Amino acid sequence: MAGLFDEFILRNKIIKNRIVMPPMVCFGWAGSDGYISNKHIDHYTKRAHGCVGTIIVEALCVSKDGRLSNDQLGIYSDSHISGLSELTKSCKENGTLMLAQIHHAGLKTPAGVSDRIIAPSPANNAKAMTLDEVYVIRGMFVDAAKRAYQAGFDGIELHGAHGYLLNQFASPLTNKRDDIYGGTIENRMRLACEMIKDIRKTIGDGFIIGYRMGGCEPSLDEGIQAARILEAAGADILHVSAGISDGTALTPPSDFDYNQIVYSGTQIKKNVKIPVIVVNGIRTPKQAKYLIENGLADFAALGRALLSDPDWPKKAGADITPFFCEECKRCLWFTNGDACPAFKKFRQANP
Repeated sequence: MAGLFDEFILRNKIIKNRIVMPPMVCFGWAGSDGYISNKHIDHYTKRAHGCVGTIIVEALCVSKDGRLSNDQLGIYSDSHISGLSELTKSCKENGTLMLAQIHHAGLKTPAGVSDRIIAPSPANNAKAMTLDEVYVIRGMFVDAAKRAYQAGFDGIELHGAHGYLLNQFASPLTNKRDDIYGGTIENRMRLACEMIKDIRKTIGDGFIIGYRMGGCEPSLDEGIQAARILEAAGADILHVSAGISDGTALTPPSDFDYNQIVYSGTQIKKNVKIPVIVVNGIRTPKQAKYLIENGLADFAALGRALLSDPDWPKKAGADITPFFCEECKRCLWFTNGDACPAFKKFRQANP
């Protein structure tokens, strides 16, 4: 079986290890124009220097009217390419594979961001998208992927989880359409599949196309079906996270030492041939290594672990104990990264 520090080849690109930095939005770092800041570049470069194999850069919005906040990073304009190019150049000097997560909030767009909130079906203040609007959004995602390519990214990840627009199309709980984009799971996944095919046709074979999905939409069986549909459409890699829940909890077997999100990823891996990233609650080298060494996943994504200690991969490879996330009841990093107690210890040890 593979190990955590073994290489993986994807679309003829060599990924130096199985450690992934998942997309985590740095709130308050970008202005209303969506441009990347020096703080972003330093943040990601530190993790690249710490030897993470793959970085998936936080949700980059494809439309100014589809942001999750007024200070979200953008990829909806050619003017964003220059700053993103600086980021990829800095990180790739360390041999890190760079993916850009591209995103639209859909019905989760705050009222202060747009006066026309769109979604697959009417909900709260959101208006149901017309077919023409569906086609426009599809084009926006393709244009965003082109900008990511021009900025030096090795590929993109379509954000189809966490209740955002593509997740809203995938879920029968939010998609009540009666046209070709609603009803059966094949129809609900149609928009994502069209995007995958359009991006492949536009950019070519060397570009990685990933998809972040909810493992249960709303059941694990439907999550597995969705994964197979995405694989058939040409997705290169799946990143299994949380989706839109109907309130039913998935209970892993009693001998499974991870949570339900990781469990759903391990079950999806059994049902597809493309690689699978698992995520959520993976903190220690022992936890990450077990998943890879036992063939339960191809990659382990470490969110708070890498926020706490950018050198986590280096330390794990050298059997040095990293600074671990202290599981603050309300994550202090996302309020103010400088306040994270684990990251404070890292900075004190690395002045």
